[in-house]
Amino acid sequence: WDWVGGRYSVWSAIGLPVALAVGYGYFADFLAGAHEMDQHFRTAPIEQNMPIILALVGFWNRQFLGATSVTIAPYHQDLNRFPAYLQQLDMESNGKRVTRDGEPVDTPTCPAIWGEPGTNGQHAYFQLLHQGTDLTPIDFIAALRPAHELHNHHTALLANCFAQSEAFMKGKTLDEVRADLQGQGLSLAEVERLAPHKTFPGNRPSNTILMEYLTPATLGALVALYEHKTFVQGAIWDLNSFDQWGVELGKVLAKKIEAELAGDAQPEQHDSSTNGLIARAKAAV
Repeated sequence: WDWVGGRYSVWSAIGLPVALAVGYGYFADFLAGAHEMDQHFRTAPIEQNMPIILALVGFWNRQFLGATSVTIAPYHQDLNRFPAYLQQLDMESNGKRVTRDGEPVDTPTCPAIWGEPGTNGQHAYFQLLHQGTDLTPIDFIAALRPAHELHNHHTALLANCFAQSEAFMKGKTLDEVRADLQGQGLSLAEVERLAPHKTFPGNRPSNTILMEYLTPATLGALVALYEHKTFVQGAIWDLNSFDQWGVELGKVLAKKIEAELAGDAQPEQHDSSTNGLIARAKAAV
């Protein structure tokens, strides 16, 4: 179906490779989970409607708290590429500056979306999320039960997920840090030196999305949840969430540059920076 954008197309005929790869039974479960979320979105009252609530919270964080990016932190290794999928879904759908009528929008639109599995992020960019100068909301995603027999490992995984959520919300005050350091027997001078570095401001917004197990059905519901959330935010901003004109200009220019790199045309029709890059690339061949 040529009217379905790639980011929304897994439910269409292009889902056939997925069905062939995992088996049609699993793919049918995936579709059923998405359908259940579709029906929830269509029928649930606003105060219980997950896609609408997720969209409104995100709009609040963007519009009123000034958040310019959102982190996706799945605490499940099988969802390690889910943040990358949401990057395309969200930013290609709502990363726009004009309304459906072509008028400039008068509010900030889609934030940047990024992330990694939470266990990776904890030892990398969570430093910035906890103590950096910018407020960055986080979506935590976790399954309550593992699909393996290492239950103690899964308990530790959930503990880390919930601990991060609490830490982002509550933080740790300067007085609390001082009390901890004094309890460790540090000198007053050492306490005062370390305390500012160990203080967490807290009040960092996050969502925690839980499922019983990660299955094809719950994955389908999760994908549909974020699809509908994206649509709702696009409606609030009066955007067309189903086109992507912003990806076209680079494609057009790439065709010209490819011909120039291949030697069929001279790199003289660009700005000096691009001409220099083309010349350097040709010199390396």
